[in-house]
Amino acid sequence: MGKNVAVITGTSTGLGLSLSEALAKAGWKVYATMRNLDKAQGVQELMDTGLSIELLQLDVQSQSSIDTAIQRILEKEEAIDLFINNAGMGFLRTVEQATEEEYKNIFDINTFGVIRCIKSILPHMRDRQKGRIVAISSVGGLVGQPLNEIYCASKFALEGLYESLATYLTPFFGIEFMIVEPGGIVSEFANTVLSQINESGAFQQDVYEPVLQAYLGSREKQPAGISQTPEEIATIIVNQLAADELPLRMRTSDWSNNFCRFKTEADPTGLAQTHYVQETFLKR
Repeated sequence: MGKNVAVITGTSTGLGLSLSEALAKAGWKVYATMRNLDKAQGVQELMDTGLSIELLQLDVQSQSSIDTAIQRILEKEEAIDLFINNAGMGFLRTVEQATEEEYKNIFDINTFGVIRCIKSILPHMRDRQKGRIVAISSVGGLVGQPLNEIYCASKFALEGLYESLATYLTPFFGIEFMIVEPGGIVSEFANTVLSQINESGAFQQDVYEPVLQAYLGSREKQPAGISQTPEEIATIIVNQLAADELPLRMRTSDWSNNFCRFKTEADPTGLAQTHYVQETFLKR
């Protein structure tokens, strides 16, 4: 029997790259995908070490690109066992400052991109009556935060998507869903958000500039546990994937658990609510 097969989106840097390495080292065959193959240096370096990783182009903003990538994988492999929706984009801007093009783009990547990938992989997993679909969300998918309203909205939508899918695709078709909710991640993701602020000048001499300064200052004063490295989070995810049953939701640190506690203490994994919905609407 061959290795279990995992597909990961957004693997050029950060958590996607670390997940590719961690899963391959754990014995998986990994398809590391990204929109721009010119940014594949990190993946190529992993492949050069002999890890079981293949590089593939996949743009989450294009349904045809996603469908083509998945079809290519299925032509080579017996099955896709795990699909990780990791590709995402941060956005620190107020509703007043953001253009329509900007906030549509955030949703197109963070939310609609995930929907496109799930739409493409579902027929295969449904036919097999087996598979796992993981999303990299954020504590921002559970708790709204200052100046992050558009980003949080895109992640709140992602949470609702997964919560709904799990209510029927798991009991009827054996497909499991898990949402990963880290706090801060020490990666290029955060640096990109800050560079967006500097390049746009959105907050310069703006009524919201004092809010931005207070926000950035408060983050600097937070305990070290607010942020984790991509490698730390990847290890936690891979360890969780060894479980027979996945939680619907998984925070990755004590800090993230504490930050979301007012919404999660009664049902930390999200499974109690999911089972209640199933009992309410899908009694057989």
